[in-house]
Amino acid sequence: MPAPNSSADLTAPGRLRLILRAFKYRNYRLFFVGQGISLIGTWMQMIAMSWLVYRLTDSAFLLGLVAFLGQIPGLAISPFAGVLADRRDRRRILYLTQGFSMAQAVTLTILSFTGAVTVWQITLLALWLGLANAFDIPTRQAFLLDMVENREDLPNAIALNSSLFNSARLLGPALAGVLIAAAGESICFLLNALSYGAVLLALAAMRLPPKVRAQRHPSVLEGLKEGVRYAFGFSPIRAILLLMALTSLMGMPLLVLLPVLAKKVFGGGSHTYGFLMTSLGGGALAGAVYLASRRSVLGLGRWVARASVIFALGLIAVAFSRWLWLSLPLLAVTGFGMMMQMASSNTLLQTLADDDKRGRIMSLFTMSFMGMLPFGSLLAGALADRIGAPGTIALGGGVCLLSALAFGAYLPRFRTHVHPLYVKMGIIKEVAAALETADEPAAGMEGR
Repeated sequence: MPAPNSSADLTAPGRLRLILRAFKYRNYRLFFVGQGISLIGTWMQMIAMSWLVYRLTDSAFLLGLVAFLGQIPGLAISPFAGVLADRRDRRRILYLTQGFSMAQAVTLTILSFTGAVTVWQITLLALWLGLANAFDIPTRQAFLLDMVENREDLPNAIALNSSLFNSARLLGPALAGVLIAAAGESICFLLNALSYGAVLLALAAMRLPPKVRAQRHPSVLEGLKEGVRYAFGFSPIRAILLLMALTSLMGMPLLVLLPVLAKKVFGGGSHTYGFLMTSLGGGALAGAVYLASRRSVLGLGRWVARASVIFALGLIAVAFSRWLWLSLPLLAVTGFGMMMQMASSNTLLQTLADDDKRGRIMSLFTMSFMGMLPFGSLLAGALADRIGAPGTIALGGGVCLLSALAFGAYLPRFRTHVHPLYVKMGIIKEVAAALETADEPAAGMEGR
């Protein structure tokens, strides 16, 4: 492999190989394609469900309630799902969660096409999908190392997964906006149900080596306690989890309130909502592609702090904008900050976690991210009915900014704690190379 600063790496083909290096693993390629098709359907359904609820009720509170019920299982169940992911065959778990999600989409499709769908049915179906996601998300994150054998390529695989997620966020809402206007929400639900077949076929086509797992385990509760002690006993992991929890509680409800901005602030319809989501997804995709082009985890701690500030300031700017032409680029900047924070945090956690505890660490990440979303969604919906969607978004942005500044102040201690672990894991070789080429002795360690 060429040296980091060689001219070969600066060519377009060399840069592309660097960005796509996780694709050399067959299992990852299969998963990427199958998951990509499924995620487009997922985003189409998400947009259609939100628009259907708002069309039927004209209530920001009910939007928040549906989001709450779809996300609350992530808080209650994800920690136990992480224990399961560390002990059982992760591919089998994904078979079950994807099949369960497919059944939810089929049910929603039938109810919608027959005209029998009601808001209370949508809330129950949102809870159904939330239960599946509570097991699926931490398992899918931990499953990456089963597909990407070389730990050095894991950050690239995580970044490519993020780019996939946000490519779907870019395409799904745009398609949903057009289809809802042309044929109604039902067609989006149908296409999502069909899309699950792609990821199920991809899982079936994988060739995975058998995993040797311990025959005896402590109880599930003891396994959960062990994971929590491990995570919160190591301050870098604890700091990342707390920052993600605050961001999810106060910042991520922007997604819930976008239908309100589209209709009340910009006077638009489903097309406007699709444009807003597409702009947010476009910025997030740019952040994911940038992360995929990085060679190592160096600088990610600093990027978590920077991205958190960008996300917070973006939220505040969007809240004060009253013009669609201005809000679209602002949402792109907000999406960039959101993705850089989330994917950088994910990469750091997976790099720092012991292999036998990765499922539990990712379940705690899911809990801090997805688990706080329901409370944030419910709070945002209630506040939006009182002070309006823009005021609610501005308030959330202010809290996110304070938490970002606090994490930035913690960074020097973060680097101090992470350094010995990277020495033990062998990542220090990359650090040493960076130090040799740095202008200052401390430059290579900055942002770890």
